[in-house]
This record gives sequence, structure tokens and C-alpha cells, in this order.
Amino acid sequence: MNRKEFIVKSCTACIGATALSAIVSSCAATQFANGKMTKDGILIDVNEFALKGKDKYRLYIVVRNEELVFPICVYRFSDTDYAALWMQCAHQGAELNVAGDYLQCPAHGSEYSNRGKVTNGPADRDLRTFPVMLNNNQIFIDLRKV
Repeated sequence: MNRKEFIVKSCTACIGATALSAIVSSCAATQFANGKMTKDGILIDVNEFALKGKDKYRLYIVVRNEELVFPICVYRFSDTDYAALWMQCAHQGAELNVAGDYLQCPAHGSEYSNRGKVTNGPADRDLRTFPVMLNNNQIFIDLRKV
């Protein structure tokens, strides 16, 4: 093997390994939860975050309900710290995609942190967030407050 072949094969292997690791890490299954609507909000079980057979937890879950126009992404930071984010882009209203610890708009590329803050435009407003309260093993997302 000459130098040129070595460089081409090495670069191809590096690029392939990088692409494969990105694909594998983005393939983590998103957990969807069907929240139970109440008069003032939506309830989900804390156990929705638990990974089966492990003492580990999901970073987030996506809550859907037929009464919601858009889903709600709920991030777990600790046993008592959660953030509930309306998955509608503040720029032009497209439904956001969750990508690990941030949300991204497929329409124009706006990005938001896992706390709903704009990190990349064209959006110039943060996401709508909801108060989250814990009661036993239930998470209550208060939909009354804007």
C-alpha cells in the first residue's frame, strides 16, 4: 500500500466511524407518553422516565394527547427538577424535533435549549413553558398558565 492509498483508506475509516457514532447516538428511541388530561393540566407517571432494568433515566419524554395541538417535551434534570416545553416553534409555528438536550425546528433551523431558551435563530422568542409539579409518582403539567 502506498502513502496515497493509506491516507484515503484512513480518512474513509475515520469519516465512517464518525458518521456511524452519530447515527447510533441519534437512534435512541424517543419515549412517547399518553398524558391523562385533567381539568387544569396533564398528568404523566414519573416511571415514564425510567429505563427498564437499570437505575438510569431518560433525558426527556414526549407527551402526546389528542386534546393537545402540539406535544409537550418534558426534560428530567433530577428527581425533583423537570421542564415542560411546548413543541411549537416560536418563529413560524412548526412542530419541533427533539435532538437530545435541545429542540430544533425542521422548517428554518431555530434551536432551543432543554429549558426552552432560543440558542439559534431565526426565532427571537423562547418556547412556551409550563409549570411542573410533583405529587407522589405523578408529574402534573399545569396548562392554565402561560
